[in-house]
Amino acid sequence: MSGERRNPLPAARLHRSGTVLAGVLVLTLLALWTAHHSLAVSGHGAGTTGRLFIAWTVLFLVFALQSVLYHLERPRRPTPEAARRLRELHVAVLMPVYNEDPGYLRLGLESFLRQTRPPDSVHIVDDGSTSSDYAEVRAWWEEASRAAGVAGTWRRVPNGGKRRAQAHAVTASPRADVYVTVDSDSCLAPDALEEVLAPFARPRVQSVAGLVTATNNRAGLLVRITDLWFVTCQLVDRSGQSAVGAVMVNSGPLAAYRAAVVRDNLDGYLNETFLGRPVTFSDDSLLTLYAQERGLTVQQPSAVVFTAMPERWSHFSRMYLRWMRGSTIRSVWRMRYLSPARPAFWLHLLRWFQLVLTQLVVGWLLLVEPAVFGNPPPASMLWIPFLIGWALGLRYLGLVRSDEPVRARVLTWLMMPLATVLAWTVLRWLRWYGIATCARTGWGTRRHGAEVSLTGPAPAPAP
Repeated sequence: MSGERRNPLPAARLHRSGTVLAGVLVLTLLALWTAHHSLAVSGHGAGTTGRLFIAWTVLFLVFALQSVLYHLERPRRPTPEAARRLRELHVAVLMPVYNEDPGYLRLGLESFLRQTRPPDSVHIVDDGSTSSDYAEVRAWWEEASRAAGVAGTWRRVPNGGKRRAQAHAVTASPRADVYVTVDSDSCLAPDALEEVLAPFARPRVQSVAGLVTATNNRAGLLVRITDLWFVTCQLVDRSGQSAVGAVMVNSGPLAAYRAAVVRDNLDGYLNETFLGRPVTFSDDSLLTLYAQERGLTVQQPSAVVFTAMPERWSHFSRMYLRWMRGSTIRSVWRMRYLSPARPAFWLHLLRWFQLVLTQLVVGWLLLVEPAVFGNPPPASMLWIPFLIGWALGLRYLGLVRSDEPVRARVLTWLMMPLATVLAWTVLRWLRWYGIATCARTGWGTRRHGAEVSLTGPAPAPAP
């Protein structure tokens, strides 16, 4: 690996007009939805009114509430005095590494050195990688970080999992005021650290989530759809949660925590069990839960990080299934430990209520109405989800990237029907399967090396 940069570092920003347009279209769709179902219900007679009217009304109100909330989110902007105090904080970046592609690792490390607000220290822990010792990357990093005045450590430890690797990094940075957790394929936009710190100007804020998008977003159809779905979910679901200080899950590629949140809970973090089994995934959501117990958890949508998304279905399905199992475990902990005085407690209940009610309504329309009452499924089931998907997907167009022309993002946005079908079919099945198998708490990632490569196609897994 040469000392020259092989790829320009990407940047991104949020464009306000995309948000305004999304708001106008979503509100229009809400009005159309109300009018359509009012006419449909009245046309089917009193019996159908009694069966469906309450369910449609509740779903409409939930969707309307979510739409209002996510349009209330704004990037936090500190006052000059608050900005001065933020600059005085010791910010430590924690990066665990395990069988990462050297190209992605190098790209991420270089992005740390090109920040408008550089980190005070970076702590890299190689968690017993078997695919590489990263000798070239480490030699480059130690020289480059020294020249940039960024302190840090690079340790190789026996494989113990991501949480223990992070714990090694925490113990190496005892003076930190803020811990920034990243993945080994995270490439920060040039102002990402400065932006992710801004909400800490409010003393009640305990954690901040960054906005994650795909570095390899044009590597194939699966990555395009995943990037579209993931960015839209962050700018809809998570933005709505952030508006009331109740973000449920910070993403691994970029999140920031007040140091006490991590230090005070380190023992529980390392020794979490579920049904008597050690939990080795869902680390980000557990740290977010610790932060929720102390105060506000928010998103800073202007703090953008690029990460490697799965390029093969087998990789994607394993990742999503792991998320769903972790989400189920975390739901149990939220019910057990979160106070009803926290908005996160009620948002969590609302999400489960909406999920179950939606499944019941769809099942009723597809099975019960035709079989029992002779009513075919309404035609709106074929077009309303796609219109809503396209409207919500306009949030995706509000993220402007330096490495991608607008026409390419519009092309991805037009693929929203594919993302909608995926979400309503395969991902819905994986969600319920993950709930049913949540006791499988093992990790099993990158056992055969990196699954996504910056320099070429990912290698096939060993037999």
